Order: sequence, then structure tokens, then C-alpha cells
Amino acid sequence: MTRREFARWARQPVQAVVGLVFPVMLLLMFGYLVGGGRGVEGDYVDYLVPGMLALTMTFGLEGTMLAVTQDLGKGVIDRFRSLPMANGAVLMGRSAADMFQSAVGLAVLTGVGYALGWRADSTPGAFLGAMGLLLLLRFAMLWIGIHLAMVAGKPELVQAVQILVWPVGFLSNVFAAPDSMPGWLGTAVEWNPMSQTATAVRDLLGGPGGEPGHVAAAVLWPLALLAVFFPLAVRRFARLSR
Repeated sequence: MTRREFARWARQPVQAVVGLVFPVMLLLMFGYLVGGGRGVEGDYVDYLVPGMLALTMTFGLEGTMLAVTQDLGKGVIDRFRSLPMANGAVLMGRSAADMFQSAVGLAVLTGVGYALGWRADSTPGAFLGAMGLLLLLRFAMLWIGIHLAMVAGKPELVQAVQILVWPVGFLSNVFAAPDSMPGWLGTAVEWNPMSQTATAVRDLLGGPGGEPGHVAAAVLWPLALLAVFFPLAVRRFARLSR
């Protein structure tokens, strides 16, 4: 199933390329065009890059969501059911391919960050730990997306569902410090799972805005989301593919 998704990318490379280029465009836009996040101490690029790495983990979900709904709509799942495979293999294969693309996206965006002058002030172990937290957040967001895609049911409705990602992404501390926001908004931003991951990543990478003690929250939030949406997605997929 994972090889099947890679073959899909080979036939339709534009979607994969757009998924890699879009976060780079955002990084360049906020780093140079907008710039200067409110309430940020130190170099803004050092604050922005770890936040953008976290934000990237929420983008591109529509590719996986569309693939799932298209397979269900075209009857592909019915053919797979005649093969000796686990019922959730289609979802797991798709998620494995998505995680591979997410890892590549992190590598590309990290490279662009280095080109902008950002440097990770951390040990190799802390750097790998930060990347692990980012991919864990992606894995949780991925299964939320898969479940919502099956709830939507039709590819044309996926775009509407994908809009829900934007409030999660931008109501966070990716671009500005919560201290510079109104009290109620800053509190909501600090509770955002993406803000927890971004803060933990900044701490592990030695950037401004990092605070010790957020690593546990950056692990527990995605695990809690997975505990809810992973079984929901698998169970709904099993019902829809009968």
C-alpha cells in the first residue's frame, strides 16, 4: 500500500512538489515580507523557523484526505478486500507515505532555514528529539484528517474540511509570542497543541521562545489525539468498506 502511494506521486508529482514548496513560501514571506513578530526577543528568524517547522506538520493533509475518499468512491477498496490483507492496511500505507513526505518536507524547510541564517544551537540528540516531536504531531494530525475525510465522504467536501486546519495553525505561537496578545487569546494560543510542540522544539533547538517543561505536553497532546481519532478512523473505514 505504501509503494502504491509512491507510484501515485510519480504519476502526479505536482501535488507532492506543491506540498514541499508551500511551507517554504510561507517561511520566506513571514521572514522577509512580514517579519518582526510581536513580543519576540532576539532574532526573529531564530524564533520563526522552529515555529514554521511545527506549522508545516498541519499542511498537506488534503492529499491524504483526497486519496482516501477517492479510493472509497471509485470502489478500489472493494477490490482490496478480496486480497489477503488487514482491513486497515490501506490507511496505514497511506499514512506511511505521508510521514515519509513530511520527513522530506522537514529536511527541505530546515535547509531553507539554514540558508536564511538560522542555526540550531543544540546537541544531535536534542535535534533528533525535536524532529521526533514534529513528526509525532504530524502523525496525530494525519489521523484526524483521515477521520474527517471519511466523515465528509466526498472529495469535493475535503477542501471545506481542510479549512479547519487554518485556525489551528494560525491561532498559535508560530509567528508571535502569546504575551503580546490579549489575555484570553494568549491563553487559547498557549493551550494549542501546535504551540506546545513549537515551544518544545524551540527549547530543544536553543531558539528564542523556548521554555523548559513543554516536551511532556508536546508528547501527551498528540498521543491523546491519536487515542481518540486513530480507532475512530479505523472503525469508520471498516464500516464504509463493507
